[in-house]
Amino acid sequence: MTIQSAELLGSHIDAISWEQAGTKIMQWAIEGRSRVVCACNVHTLINARTDPDLAKAIASADMRTPDGAPVAWLMRKLGWPEQQRISGPDLMWYLLGEAQRLDIPVFLLGSTHSTLDQLSIQLRSSFPQLILSGIFSPPFRPMDQQEDDELRQAILDSGAKVVFVGLGCPKQEKWMAAHRVNLPVVMIGVGAAFDYHAGTLARAPASWQHVGLEWLYRLAMEPVRLCGRYLVTNTLFLLSLPGQLWKRTGL
Repeated sequence: MTIQSAELLGSHIDAISWEQAGTKIMQWAIEGRSRVVCACNVHTLINARTDPDLAKAIASADMRTPDGAPVAWLMRKLGWPEQQRISGPDLMWYLLGEAQRLDIPVFLLGSTHSTLDQLSIQLRSSFPQLILSGIFSPPFRPMDQQEDDELRQAILDSGAKVVFVGLGCPKQEKWMAAHRVNLPVVMIGVGAAFDYHAGTLARAPASWQHVGLEWLYRLAMEPVRLCGRYLVTNTLFLLSLPGQLWKRTGL
């Protein structure tokens, strides 16, 4: 399967369909491959321009999906008219169904203990045959080497083939990049997916997502935490559009 990519604001994002993404990820999982999947939205792309480690993590990923309606829209403008948004939360839900169908064990890494407990209940209800081989809520601080080694061993001992990583950007991208050499699993960065699917954080209605306003809904839900983020990243994205639209790389 040959997948083309577009250069968006300095990072390469794959022109990929839902079917292609699901097929490739499940193939990697069945084969026991060490692979990294990054879902890249505006926040990710803008921060990668000033964070070399994040940029390197994205560049080294095996799949980079267009998370966020603006990213998918820009790809359509650059020559992939059928490109859909493939967000972390939606990709996770889609892959959970595939993992259940194929008996592929999964592991959840991220968020709080209470959110993971609620998420586990939701998954047992929605995917009763899913093999949930492990969950882990990391401390809200950098883990020391012993803690990181224990987490890696827990993932290995669990038998998981797919690890959903909900640590937020850029922490999840950097963690996955650092562990691709010692974890023979498919690691997928899913951002706030755990909170959405657990029901601990309300997600924008589909109509808002469709027109690219999910960010505005999130801002209304968490104005203090997200105001600075969206003010900076959205402004920089808009300022970058004129130059980007003149380019048609990856064709």
